[in-house]
Amino acid sequence: MSNSPYKDVPDQGFWRSGVAEQNPLDIQNLYKRKFRIARSQTIATAGSCFAQHIARHLKQRKFKVLNYEPAPRGMSAKLAQKYQFGTYSCRFGNIYTAAQLLQLAREAFGQITPSDPVWEKEGRYFDSQRPNVEPNGFPTPDDVLRARQTHLKHVRQMLLDMDVFVFTFGLTEAWVHRESQTVFPTAPGTIAGTFDPDLYEFKNFTHSETLQAFVKFKRLLKREREKKLRYIVSVSPVPLTATMSGQHVLAASTYSKSVLRAVAGELFQTHRDVDYFPSYEIITAPQTRGVFFQANQRSVTDTGVETAMRTFLAQHDPNPVKQDGPKPKAAKQAPKPSTDDLICEEAFLEVFSK
Repeated sequence: MSNSPYKDVPDQGFWRSGVAEQNPLDIQNLYKRKFRIARSQTIATAGSCFAQHIARHLKQRKFKVLNYEPAPRGMSAKLAQKYQFGTYSCRFGNIYTAAQLLQLAREAFGQITPSDPVWEKEGRYFDSQRPNVEPNGFPTPDDVLRARQTHLKHVRQMLLDMDVFVFTFGLTEAWVHRESQTVFPTAPGTIAGTFDPDLYEFKNFTHSETLQAFVKFKRLLKREREKKLRYIVSVSPVPLTATMSGQHVLAASTYSKSVLRAVAGELFQTHRDVDYFPSYEIITAPQTRGVFFQANQRSVTDTGVETAMRTFLAQHDPNPVKQDGPKPKAAKQAPKPSTDDLICEEAFLEVFSK
């Protein structure tokens, strides 16, 4: 017994001391950064809807979060949010899968042109790769294509400029164009477009497909960029709203999150420039007894978000920068962002529940 290799394992290596006896609001030593984000570094964020929390908190801490498509001057904060200005570093909406991320990068660098770029709904036209960023659509298909070309220029610049890329893996399930395998962020017919089973098919990405897509994304950026890039990846703790896998949604969600967590873990272990932030573990840990989820057992509570981000910032910004100068006079404050403010296209699937 005295020679067991476990005798020198620290407290966090045992379930009783590392989990069962820990305060779920402050789990010690769960996250230790692989590298620190410097305030001089530029940060870009992307991923599933949970990634929006990371972007907001980094901005609040005055980190250099890139924003290549800011809201027009004079636009209200509420309207800017509706049109997804500032939600991410560019207006690409939620990127749920690694395959879609790779596809976007390839398109931005002129390597591919995704099929079926324009969807129609009630006489208005939508970008099939980001159908929710213009809620009312465009007047003509040409307007969609012109807006996309402008958007892609910003995406390309973001990919070249960023020093740290923060990405949250969200889903393995997606809908693709049968012939070209173009990946879409939502099912045709959900927000816009018309579903045609002869044109579109369901795809549930495997571990190897997801890992390969992200590694290819990294290789692409390494070829195109002149400076080094670091990555922070996480897995969204938000379960699937619905599944087309044929399984019970609980089993399907478990599969999806297991694949994504395994991919993130392998990236962390095999790539020195990739760090993993355990937001998934913080929110779903057994000792929380579901307290970090709202009544629907899916949406994360504000307390859950604050707990996760406190853990993250304790490693990257333990001493927040204090604002210089006198405090501004009291003024009417904008409502504090909450989990209810998240923009999640996947949530639209709930309307089809019987």
